Amino acid sequence: MTTGVVDQAQAQAQAQAQAVRAPSASKIWLKAIELTARIETLPRRLFADVVDDWARRQPDRVALVMDDATLDYDGLSKRINRYARWARSVGIAKGDTVGLIMPNGIDYVAAWVGISRVGGVVALLNTRLVGQSLAHCIDVAGPSHIIVAHELAQTLAGATPHLKTEAKIWTHGDARSERAIDVALAALDDGALSPEQRGDVTIDDRALLIYTSGTTGLPKAASISHRRILNWGFWFAGLTGATPQDRLYDCLPLFHSVGGIVAPCSMLAAGGSVVIAEKFSASNFWSDVVRHDCTLFQYIGELCRYLLKAPPSEHENRHRLRLVCGNGLRGDIWEDFQGRFAIPRILEFYAATEGNFSLFNVEGQPGAIGRIPPLLAHRFPADLVKLDPDSGVPLRNDEGFCIACARGEAGEAIGRIGTADQGGGRFEGYTDAGETEKKILRDVFAKGDAWFRTGDLMRRDDKGFFHFVDRIGDTFRWKGENVATSEVNDAVRDFTGVVDATTYGVSVPGADGRAGMSAIVVNEGFDIQALPAHLAQRLPAYARPVFIRISRELDATETFKQKKGELAREGFDPGASADPVFMLEPKSGAYVALDSALFARIGDGTIRL
Repeated sequence: MTTGVVDQAQAQAQAQAQAVRAPSASKIWLKAIELTARIETLPRRLFADVVDDWARRQPDRVALVMDDATLDYDGLSKRINRYARWARSVGIAKGDTVGLIMPNGIDYVAAWVGISRVGGVVALLNTRLVGQSLAHCIDVAGPSHIIVAHELAQTLAGATPHLKTEAKIWTHGDARSERAIDVALAALDDGALSPEQRGDVTIDDRALLIYTSGTTGLPKAASISHRRILNWGFWFAGLTGATPQDRLYDCLPLFHSVGGIVAPCSMLAAGGSVVIAEKFSASNFWSDVVRHDCTLFQYIGELCRYLLKAPPSEHENRHRLRLVCGNGLRGDIWEDFQGRFAIPRILEFYAATEGNFSLFNVEGQPGAIGRIPPLLAHRFPADLVKLDPDSGVPLRNDEGFCIACARGEAGEAIGRIGTADQGGGRFEGYTDAGETEKKILRDVFAKGDAWFRTGDLMRRDDKGFFHFVDRIGDTFRWKGENVATSEVNDAVRDFTGVVDATTYGVSVPGADGRAGMSAIVVNEGFDIQALPAHLAQRLPAYARPVFIRISRELDATETFKQKKGELAREGFDPGASADPVFMLEPKSGAYVALDSALFARIGDGTIRL
């Protein structure tokens, strides 16, 4: 038996042994309930206070670590205090917003925890956005100050001409800039804040704005309270059984709710350590996990699929992982992923940044996104309702109420809005009241009730487990990001020679989510060779259409959704119609004509998009 086979066999044996010792589902749920029960009783205790407590108990234990930097709990507590004092020094009052445009790093966590500690609201801006998209997100938040990493200064400059908001710009990582926040922080005290300096901030107050793409198009800013941050942190600490001895590997973007809040806060709530990677790298993943001696990692489904497709690594079975936690791990790769990498336990969950309920698969049922156990059903009522297949609007019976789906039947997942004692989860909404109202479904099963619309199709099996089916409406998911078709349409239509366009997602063999495809009508001024450069100025990489279909017309007699459905069914197969189809070539970044040979190479995985 070769060394590699021995290592794999030993790792799998270790994984099986750890799996046997895993706590029962009921104990896991009860631990999460126990850890979150305290939050409501201490309304002035914020997440910064949680860090302070651990700093007193274990000042020298590593809290945050990257390849080039480490911060122990004492250092993190002090760094948080400096950011809090900075916010006070520049006049940030309770409710004022600060924009944050920084790559993954230790200071990212310290910045938002510190600024929000004294009442500031931190808008976590997507570092992949450019131009008008970035300007829109900044304007939605209306920050009075923006902290930008020096390497992203040009990205912000590119959005400036489109901005309506006037904000003071602070540069991070360049002491020579006019407003260098590093210099400002160094001049401030890092000791504990007095009650007067902290101000009147409670768990009910808004702490963050995290952006999400909805069915209406451009990103919306979801309101995240201090209560929500604490609940996420302690709930996941309970579900994962986190302890101070744990080290979690986080290679997801810190501007997202999972990578930036759930992953780090669950570890910091438990006194553990967070290993922050600059970005996900399939080639470096397992060596990082082993080198940093990680016991957990946070995933999204696309990450798992990339790892499974990657060549074998000498490190992939030499880890000490006891659990991985995340969302989007589909049933078709679940067991292969767990088996190849000897993962003892997988905690799959479903949640939305702005959502009011979550699902957790603590039993490790392959392919399921979770269930609501009987002991929590009264606190977080959730259901599936039937939809009109054409309009996407919930169907109603003769009495005007929605129709619940039977077991095995697909419908939209909804969660009742209320408070814990009323039987329902909180919905904190967006900065835009109109957008908030669009997510609320009223008079669902009784007059006057209100439910949050997830926009996701699911089905529930006979055991009560929910299974994800697809997104509803004009969004699709690609490269771990939600893409709004209306935003893509606007960018494509603004290109010279494009008369009309419609965008939709198409399935690609072996890939999670759906790749973007735009069907366009053009005139003689159209030059497809110049299209990639135009789109790069308007859209982040994940939102740029992977496929372009040039049509004679987009039939206006059919409804938009019906036409898109027909186009999506035909997909990117060049033989499905007489229309020419082009593919965004991964290496060159140019659109090339898609023929049957290229189509076959995508199908067999030779070409990875």
